[in-house]
Amino acid sequence: MGALTGKTALVTGGSRGIGRATAERLGREGALVAVHYGRNAAAADEAVGAIRAQGGAAFPVRAELGTSGDVEALWAEFDRQIIEHGDGAGLDILVNNAGITPRGHIEETTPEAFDEAFAVNVRAPFFLTQQGLTRLRDGGRIINISSGATRIALTDIIAYSMTKGAIDTLTLTLAKAIGNRGITVNSVAPGIIDTDMNASWLRGNEAAEQSAAELSALGRVGRPDDVADIVAFVASDDARWLTGQVIDATGGSQL
Repeated sequence: MGALTGKTALVTGGSRGIGRATAERLGREGALVAVHYGRNAAAADEAVGAIRAQGGAAFPVRAELGTSGDVEALWAEFDRQIIEHGDGAGLDILVNNAGITPRGHIEETTPEAFDEAFAVNVRAPFFLTQQGLTRLRDGGRIINISSGATRIALTDIIAYSMTKGAIDTLTLTLAKAIGNRGITVNSVAPGIIDTDMNASWLRGNEAAEQSAAELSALGRVGRPDDVADIVAFVASDDARWLTGQVIDATGGSQL
């Protein structure tokens, strides 16, 4: 019996990176995990297979966030499949992880890139959560994946940093709004993590990896499971008295 046995979780962007590590960890804790993905069905199937291979239960849910009708499509697919895979409708843990990272200083950021970042990173989780509240059971968990970039000024990802600032405000305000249902709302803010999203500039670049490692007080680049383990704690009953908070998961970057 894991800490989350009998619970149902939805992890957006759950097919790779932090999302996949989180989905797998929640699955190991006993949760039935809905693994959301946007386009890469093979990656989602691989994540679902990994969870099942570890003795867990999972199913994929497709919806391309940031597009018209995205949230409605996601919940419709979730509702359809939860009847097939679960013991009944409803949700206990919502992890808003899916996001994009447009790179560029302020003078390089186009209106199109800015709007896309806010559509995927802010609008989608806002309305996904709004429509999810009717499905989320009392005593549930909402966990938003933020970023250390809200604390550390990184000028080359300014638009991305702004979206995560909005997510932290959502966390604070929503925690107050729905606390009477026993639902906790928290942000987990990673630093530089070795994921596919960062692969283009980090992996195979010794100088970049060393520079990233030196940012952390612990002297290394973060791994997806470093963040997933924190998310699993926040999702558990051990974190029942924690809400409205931003939990720094940067490994002590730029202390």
